[in-house]
Amino acid sequence: MACPLGATPAREQSMTATETQQTIVRPDIEWIPSYKVYKERVERLAALNLDRPTTLPPGWPSQVDTERAWSRSDFKSEDEYILKFSEEDIAEIEAGLAYFKSLPGDLGPDDVNRDTFPLPSLGSRLGDVSKTIHDGRGFTILRGLEPDKYSSFDNILLYLGVTSYIAETRGMQDFDGRMILHIQAIVEDVKKHGSMPNSPYVARAQPFHTDLCDVLALYALDVAAYGGESFLASSAKIYNEIAKTRPDIIHVLARDDWPFDEFWQGEYHTRPLLYNFGEHGPGFQFSRRPLTGAHFSPHHPAVPAMTEVQAEALDTVYFLAKQHAVELALRRGDIELFNNFAMLHARSGFADAPGPAGSPGKRHMLRLWLRNEQRMWPVPRALARVSDECYGDNEYRRNAIWDIEKSPPELRIKHRRASCA
Repeated sequence: MACPLGATPAREQSMTATETQQTIVRPDIEWIPSYKVYKERVERLAALNLDRPTTLPPGWPSQVDTERAWSRSDFKSEDEYILKFSEEDIAEIEAGLAYFKSLPGDLGPDDVNRDTFPLPSLGSRLGDVSKTIHDGRGFTILRGLEPDKYSSFDNILLYLGVTSYIAETRGMQDFDGRMILHIQAIVEDVKKHGSMPNSPYVARAQPFHTDLCDVLALYALDVAAYGGESFLASSAKIYNEIAKTRPDIIHVLARDDWPFDEFWQGEYHTRPLLYNFGEHGPGFQFSRRPLTGAHFSPHHPAVPAMTEVQAEALDTVYFLAKQHAVELALRRGDIELFNNFAMLHARSGFADAPGPAGSPGKRHMLRLWLRNEQRMWPVPRALARVSDECYGDNEYRRNAIWDIEKSPPELRIKHRRASCA
């Protein structure tokens, strides 16, 4: 889903097609990878007897010993990670909405905060959810809202009101200044080589990746007739598994030589995939498409290829995520929230019910990128620029856009990276 808002290079400049004249030979690696191809690569590289590190890089822990280092088998019931709103909670949320709408002036989504959307009893429990997301297992589902009861505008207001108690700062999601994204299949998934319908607007599956935010939130206005499950995998668990058996892969993931295609006239930048977030330990920040390309989004011929060793490392992360991920079958009205640096996330493909737009059984998620200024994880230097573009005071973010009904599938702006979705 995610691509760079702007270049975030460890080597402080992007490179262009004219700087990469050599013939590019790319490894056999796909956006959604083949396990067979992956295992063959592992065996082939092992047979080469490469001189690989046998210890971890200096400063990297041998194990992340934290609540967020979980596997799906650690959860006996979904009740362990779902907060179910009571009738009293819903009444309090609706009272907060009514209070906001009663305030004088022409107020909009940007004005929703803890002061303008009071939740005197529920607010403290949502504060505990924030602690869980930042310092605990890393994710929660809030359940019990009925979006059909509210208008499109009111759904956005109450979504912002509830999440303001978890992470109040909202991030910009594209260079038009969009602060909320409607994720729904409103464009046909074209298989033709070189076509690029944005992934939030098609029904295709999504491989494990991260977005660009601190905390990611999804409000399910509706769910698909079939599929569309959400998958979360613990980055700490993945790190621990690799550090224990393949410390050489930690070296590869942490190096700043991974080529990220910017999908603009051959430009690219380089940076790591794995970062050390201070006391919180290692976490990932990457999306596969800029690294592997895709059938709908091929690399420019001059963008450098990753190495075979990098391909092995990238797919190792993917298949460990798949092995340990928890599956979340969201219901209509659920709000899913997770720590983007502590999780990798994926989505299965889905099929909407037949019928016109707005009829039941058509998957429709409202996505927010959030930050809690008090609990936020430290931003690694290589991610500072994209963090500022997302959350900082810049010209794009000052022109905040709140799409109430849907997001346009093709954004038309002057900046070359129209969408980071």
